[in-house]
Amino acid sequence: MVIEIRLSNFFSIKDEIVLDMQAANIQTKKAKVLKNNTFICENECLLKTVAIYGANASGKSSIINAIRACVRMIFESHNYNEDTIFAFTPFKFGGTSKPSTFFIRFLLENVEYEYSFMMTKMEIITEELYFYPKGRKAMIFSRDERKGGEKKEIYEFRSGIRRPMDVAANTSKKTLFISRASQMDREIAKDVFRYFSERFILNYFGYNTFSIERLLNENKEQFLNVLRIADSDIVDIRTRHELKPFTTAVFDPISNQLLSRDDIQKPQLVITTFHKNNPEIPFDFFTEESEGTKILFNMMLTILDIVHGNKILLIDEIETSLHVKLVEYIVSLFHQSESAQLIYTTHNTYLLNVNKLRKDQVYFVNKREDGSSDLYSLYDYKDFRDYMDLEKAYLEGRFDAIPYIDESLNNL
Repeated sequence: MVIEIRLSNFFSIKDEIVLDMQAANIQTKKAKVLKNNTFICENECLLKTVAIYGANASGKSSIINAIRACVRMIFESHNYNEDTIFAFTPFKFGGTSKPSTFFIRFLLENVEYEYSFMMTKMEIITEELYFYPKGRKAMIFSRDERKGGEKKEIYEFRSGIRRPMDVAANTSKKTLFISRASQMDREIAKDVFRYFSERFILNYFGYNTFSIERLLNENKEQFLNVLRIADSDIVDIRTRHELKPFTTAVFDPISNQLLSRDDIQKPQLVITTFHKNNPEIPFDFFTEESEGTKILFNMMLTILDIVHGNKILLIDEIETSLHVKLVEYIVSLFHQSESAQLIYTTHNTYLLNVNKLRKDQVYFVNKREDGSSDLYSLYDYKDFRDYMDLEKAYLEGRFDAIPYIDESLNNL
């Protein structure tokens, strides 16, 4: 589970920002009512959801995109060649030439880890991994490419990784050591890599770790409830496998000829829906349902799996194409989970309600005068009380993070 993320010099982010998933010590009556919005793990009280609000172009998406870019580095850097340019843009205004930095604290199998790296668009500069196996901080490895040309000068190892210098010898400045070590079958590195690849979900689009059929069977009643909330008239969904011919010809090297499409058949998943108007009439899901229904289908199946698997999900602009009630339902799913976490950006002020979110679950992004993004929490506003109207205060500009529009007649 995520404890804390720190970022600097990515996209519109200049100075370091901190996204803290640790729950604050709030003892108000409303905070106690919202106890399901938090969970306890290894003596850490953590938030299940964090909402990030801000005006258009304030930098909300920069935060999500920066996290995604850094996690993708962990996934992919062992495949990078010498001509690779990393897929992010440093902050452009102000003439900064500092490297970009990523730091994350997380819990893996009830053990706390700290992982960080510093880079430019062309190369990795530093990388470190620490953990707390017995409650005390211990180094696994440290890397600083500025120390010299020899690997033994650049790297320091303490414990946990078998034959680490063999990995270092195969790690270029384009590659994260943790990625290469995982590829070379080193245990702790594989655990960390799997944490990011299996539990840290960057987007629900394209998330296809599990089969649609299994997801639907495991979550059918809950999924039908989602459809009801979305005002769909679908009352039942059934799946089956059916042998269907390939739609394209295939070359057969044995006979040295093209096989006709009737010669090759493959079992394919068929999804059938039934509607309230007449529950006896079947509809083919893929050809007869609307595009909106198909998008909702794929999105909610993956979200339900993420919630049930206690994983972490990033969503930018969660309200896109979704009714406000459905957004509220998605957030409530995470609050009902054991320890799933959701980090999302939104313009949906309906959720800005102290009866639904704790003060430490609400973050704001505001653009500074130099064009950089500032991230801060509602919890920082000590004079804001639980009995106040949060949505109204936000729209009135009390926390900044809203657009200022000149509505004078001359300007219009």
